Amino acid sequence: MNLNINSTYKLNNGVEIPVLGFGTWTLKGDGAINAIQWALEEGYRLIDTASMYNNENEVGTAIANSNISREELFITTKVWDSEQGYEKTLNAFEQSLNKLKLEYLDLYLIHWPRDKFLDTWKAMEKLYEEEKIKAIGVSNFTIEHLNSLLSHSNIIPAVNQVEFHPFLYQKELLGFCRKNKIILEAYSPLTKGKKLSNKTIRQVSEKYEKTPAQLLLRWLIEHKIIGIPRSNNKEHITDNASIFDFSIENEDIERLNNLNENLRAVNDPIFK
Repeated sequence: MNLNINSTYKLNNGVEIPVLGFGTWTLKGDGAINAIQWALEEGYRLIDTASMYNNENEVGTAIANSNISREELFITTKVWDSEQGYEKTLNAFEQSLNKLKLEYLDLYLIHWPRDKFLDTWKAMEKLYEEEKIKAIGVSNFTIEHLNSLLSHSNIIPAVNQVEFHPFLYQKELLGFCRKNKIILEAYSPLTKGKKLSNKTIRQVSEKYEKTPAQLLLRWLIEHKIIGIPRSNNKEHITDNASIFDFSIENEDIERLNNLNENLRAVNDPIFK
């Protein structure tokens, strides 16, 4: 795949989404603004946040300071558990938009599948139809959650954002999403650092003269999955974007696929 940081995938409604994004979970204050600005300077155009992260103001400030045209950016945020329900979601969306200092969102996600997610989705469909959002999707949805949503909705989610890496290789979920034209987006793609020293990861990364983090992110690219790594370290932000000058051979992709141990760095959506 001849891709670069400016490459995009097409969502099921024709909207284009960058193949690599920048996550902002736990980033706060000036540190968040600096990190996002470094990411934008490095070429990242997909910035992922959430109302629960309490940093939408910082994301908005970094975007405003960047002088990058709005059309070049792809901004995602999420509706939190306590904001779910039809009216609450409409209000939460307006609050997020104000904090981000934006006139529209590129992608709005349901953060977790809670009791009111069908009502929440109806509100998101309304916002989408009013062209306040370019695309709507979900996060942490299992196949069961997706089946429920698909049978009670007018719009198929464009994205399902879940934890995904070789140690949590959710092959069945990936297949289901592909079948239903839902793009998978991976958070915690670097396992929160828990597996960067894994023997197989080290061996394969050395073969390609890349870091373990770069290998994990390239593995996602090979599976046509969007990665959204987070970092507040300028060097790591640069390194994480430097994954487009190599590809992983099929035999090594299989080695990585076989590392699955259902490891979750974040909560299981079934039990949260």
